[in-house]
Amino acid sequence: MTARLSLYQKAENELYKMDSSVKTKFYDFCHHFRADPDHPSLDLKPLKGDGRIFRAKIDRSHRALLARAGVGADGVQQWLIVAVRHRKDVYEELSVAINRITGEIEFVDLGVVGQSVLQRAGLQLTPAPEEQAAPAEPTPAPAVTPPAPAEPLLAGCTSEDLRRLGVADALIDLALTVTTDDELDQLVAGAPRLTAEVLTGLGSGMPIDEVEREITQPASAELEPGFEDDLAAALTRTAVTTVDDDIRNVLAEGDFRAWKVYLHPTQRKIVEGNFNGPARVSGGPGTGKTIVALHRVARLASELPPGHGKPILLTTYTKNLTSDLRSRLTSLLEPALLSRIDIKHIDQLAQSVLNENSAPGSRRRLMDEVQALDVLREVLFEHDEQRWDAEFLFDEWEQIILGQSLATRQDYFKARRAGMGRGLSRPERAVIWKLLEQFTLRLNSLGRETWAQAAERAARYEMDRARKIQNRAEHKEDIGGGDLIHLDDNSSAQRYLRHRYQHIVVDEAQDLSPAHWKMLRAMVVPGSGDLFIAADTHQRIYDRQVTLSTVGISIRGRSSKLTLSYRTTQEILDQAAKVVGSATYDDLDDGTDTLDGYHSLLRGPAPELVACTDWTDEIIQLADVLKQWRAEITQPAEDGTVRDPSGTMAVCVADGDMASRVAADLESKHGITTATLTKDGPQGGGEVHIGTMHRFKGLEYQKLAVVGASEGVLPRTALIESYAASDPKRYERELKKSRNQLFVAATRARDALRISWHGRPSPFLPV
Repeated sequence: MTARLSLYQKAENELYKMDSSVKTKFYDFCHHFRADPDHPSLDLKPLKGDGRIFRAKIDRSHRALLARAGVGADGVQQWLIVAVRHRKDVYEELSVAINRITGEIEFVDLGVVGQSVLQRAGLQLTPAPEEQAAPAEPTPAPAVTPPAPAEPLLAGCTSEDLRRLGVADALIDLALTVTTDDELDQLVAGAPRLTAEVLTGLGSGMPIDEVEREITQPASAELEPGFEDDLAAALTRTAVTTVDDDIRNVLAEGDFRAWKVYLHPTQRKIVEGNFNGPARVSGGPGTGKTIVALHRVARLASELPPGHGKPILLTTYTKNLTSDLRSRLTSLLEPALLSRIDIKHIDQLAQSVLNENSAPGSRRRLMDEVQALDVLREVLFEHDEQRWDAEFLFDEWEQIILGQSLATRQDYFKARRAGMGRGLSRPERAVIWKLLEQFTLRLNSLGRETWAQAAERAARYEMDRARKIQNRAEHKEDIGGGDLIHLDDNSSAQRYLRHRYQHIVVDEAQDLSPAHWKMLRAMVVPGSGDLFIAADTHQRIYDRQVTLSTVGISIRGRSSKLTLSYRTTQEILDQAAKVVGSATYDDLDDGTDTLDGYHSLLRGPAPELVACTDWTDEIIQLADVLKQWRAEITQPAEDGTVRDPSGTMAVCVADGDMASRVAADLESKHGITTATLTKDGPQGGGEVHIGTMHRFKGLEYQKLAVVGASEGVLPRTALIESYAASDPKRYERELKKSRNQLFVAATRARDALRISWHGRPSPFLPV
């Protein structure tokens, strides 16, 4: 190999859109170029405009544009492929530069800029001489009266402002001549990443100082003097894909590859951070929390020394989200590294602990909340207790008694009940303790337990294990100096020699209970990089408010917040923010969190809010929209390929019964195939995914419809109206939980969102 090739992100994006035959020829081109860049068949020549850019032949019609990026440590010449395009689109005015803020290589292509903008800036693009087609006969231009000059879109900015914010030098003057949103969109489409984000922010009305604070400063890097001339050093700061013998697989992976190789500088700093304890990243929908968590796992795995077992745990609350994380991580990591990672949802993890600590035949069967409430109602009936309903007592049991691991009545008398609503006197607590004690005994007699009980028992086992590990570490003489590595993993001595994990990464952390957190804290070695937490309390859809410091997890000074959305359009984000309203949210610590400052770099159509006359009308209109969306998604591309619409569209509803009804009506009456979202992922081969709001956690779709968003359904008035007078704080918690469910549903949409109802709309909708 005499040359090393890397792919710039925009070059990858261009390749994804090309015909497979061009991709195959590009693979052959890479092979030949790496062997001999000066081979005559490649016709490597510099452009006249920027001598650092070369063009080379892929085939008769397509060209690779490359920048020479110095020599690597092994003496091999480094080249960066910055673009792949048709020869007629190769201009002399193409250029590369090093961004003054990020220190990354930037490729600037004025060919994508609107002609009107180029004319106002006095620029004329010149095709490279070797690539010019036969000249056409000139056509006289009709005489027109020039329009009156329009006000520039960025009239409040100066060229110095744009330089300070990190806009590429070649695009500053052009940006200041833009007069319409369409012109700005054209400019942004071909701009380097930081330039695109800055101009989008300014164009959407963000003040200059806010753009600098939210976009420019997080992307800034410490740069040495003379950095602007050192392309080799800049290449190390630029997110690229190294071209190797697996380039065919790279190209075959499509758009997902771009997700794998690029992290926004803000995200990258968090992924690469060295934290001396638990750390948390928060952020609104689409800001990349899960991407950061997955890349954090990949980084930790790559730094692991050779060893046994699975030293890293990746966990989250739901089973179907765990399946999604496993799929994405599989595409991100090599099998050898993936084998070092334990990927389990939190209740599966708790069950593995209980199984390890239970004798065969003594394990309790799990029961869900509905079944447990039936048992509790039986206990209340038998004791003729009418002061409290089963829902209130069950909440008290899960949130306070299990949540705080209260073992005695005296512990319960002293327990804090912040945020629980109605106050309880000491005599009332005594009665409640007795009732819940009877409830627990009844479950034991049935050989059953709830998920919350299982988590609390698992936490106690793990906390006991952690204490024994600490004792062994402090008294090494008891275990022969601590050298028990040779013992079998299942021996009791080995079990108490080390913690289960070196690192734990938690996604969608806002839904975990106190017992879950106590278990996780005990499972990992305290210290550098032990716990990494991704959370957004606006998306909490289970009534579990936890302050991490109370369960032994301190994140003070190690918290980061992402505010730029890369998935959800600004229009959808604005609509979702109205659903949440002015409600106050915690930040998993002792502070509060809001959606203030969140912005999206994507624009799209305004979400549709549709009132229907009845259920039949709602389904008919939904079917029409789904067919329209399908036609848009399957519109043939330029090369004639047609995209498979499966999994790109979804319908979200409030409960399982409604999901079944929607699926049946769409299939039987309108011929639309569906797949139902379950805890194990989509079941069925249909094109449209249908599921409850709970099942949509962590997922995303190109186009999404929420149906049945009616008053009495969101929220379920019949379930919570009794709390309005008897327990106002509980009533507010239930309302917030319902708001969060609709918020989560709305923000699963990437490009298009439609919300419909019949009768009166949900009070959460701004209509």
